[in-house]
Amino acid sequence: MSPPRCSVLVVDDEAPVRTTLAALLSGEFDVQTTESAEAAQHLFAARNFDLLLADQQLPGMAGVQLLEWVRQHSPRTIRLLMTGRGRFEDAVQAINCGRVHRYLFKPWGAEELLQILREAAHTFALERSNVQLLEETRRLNLELEQRVRERTRELEEANRQLHQKNGLLEKLALTDPLTGLPNRRATDALVEAELLRRARYPSALALGVIDVDHFKEVNARYLLPGGDQVLAGLARTFTASLRAVDSVGRIGGEEFLVVAPETGAEGARVLAERIRAAVAGSCHYYKQHEIRVTVSVGFAVAAADLQACYDQFKHVAAASLADAKTDGRNRSVVRDLADAPPLGAAP
Repeated sequence: MSPPRCSVLVVDDEAPVRTTLAALLSGEFDVQTTESAEAAQHLFAARNFDLLLADQQLPGMAGVQLLEWVRQHSPRTIRLLMTGRGRFEDAVQAINCGRVHRYLFKPWGAEELLQILREAAHTFALERSNVQLLEETRRLNLELEQRVRERTRELEEANRQLHQKNGLLEKLALTDPLTGLPNRRATDALVEAELLRRARYPSALALGVIDVDHFKEVNARYLLPGGDQVLAGLARTFTASLRAVDSVGRIGGEEFLVVAPETGAEGARVLAERIRAAVAGSCHYYKQHEIRVTVSVGFAVAAADLQACYDQFKHVAAASLADAKTDGRNRSVVRDLADAPPLGAAP
């Protein structure tokens, strides 16, 4: 496919010159002629021309003024000025104001004029090619930037979903699926973290073990689904009985562990009794059956100045729980670690 022909606007007030130039150039160019600068401006308002060949001596606006106007309104047009009067001032103005591509003198030779316009057309084609290349490059860059932005958003969304899923998996790994409470692994981590904090900032600490009384009978009568319903309800009761700083986790089938920071013996007794009473006063339902249970609670307490490890707390809390069960269940017992025999000592 051959490239489109360059368009040329010839502006000359002499009709024979316009006719001659139109006949000379029409074989290679798309030629249009007009007699004045004002008429040329009207033509440029309707369309742009690739080349402008204007005479300097025009009625009204001079040729160099037209070139300057075209430079401002159609800067890609290649501008050529021809004159029969070779004044130096006209040449300077044409170069400085109209940014003229060529300055021609009349009379001109036909072949010479054709060659000059061919060179001007070649210059225009190169400039148009450069503009198209720049526009294509800009378009490709914009597309690339858009793709990068889209890909970045996709990666950010994928990372967000991955982070969300990892967080969910981590939470599931640390959560008891039945009760929604921290599982044994998470509960142990909570206690160890509290012991580390307590070692740095000494304060009282209470750790309690809760066991559901006669829970095997609940499972035997209402089967596992009924027992699960009771455990889930107990988890809600325990949570509602605690302070915001306290924690409760499920550490076994029907066993739960409570961590109560900055809680001494008296606070532990109040907390243990509140948990016991809340359970005794609550009711659970399964398949229209009303199920009531009680719990035994054993707490171990260490004053701020007493250092103790996790095993010591568990040992004393288990002993307190055993006392609560021996006393008839539905009881709460609190022991101070300072009064307990050393871990591993003979009873």
